[in-house]
Amino acid sequence: MAKRKEVNFEELLKMIEDQVPQKDIMEKFGFGTVTQLKTAYANALMETGKATSLVGGRQSGAPKEISRVVKVNKRGSLIIPKLLVDSLGVKADSKFEVRKSQAGLSLKRV
Repeated sequence: MAKRKEVNFEELLKMIEDQVPQKDIMEKFGFGTVTQLKTAYANALMETGKATSLVGGRQSGAPKEISRVVKVNKRGSLIIPKLLVDSLGVKADSKFEVRKSQAGLSLKRV
């Protein structure tokens, strides 16, 4: 499977809003086809909340229970279950400040 291109979604959306020609946008981001550009555009709209994200079709009928258990791996990284991350609306590259509290740890978006 080909490696997914890292795209700066805000920059892509700005170029599209500024009506930069399609050819120039494709060159800037290294897209080989119009389909790649359109896919990146749709992903950018969903990631920035300007369009509703798609729901996959392979879900089982029963909703899964969201685990609230966070684990620490061998490297000391906190592992948060994907269902919990999704339910909280956390996106890739989100940053948090960790604080020690009377109850334990708390996370605050930065």
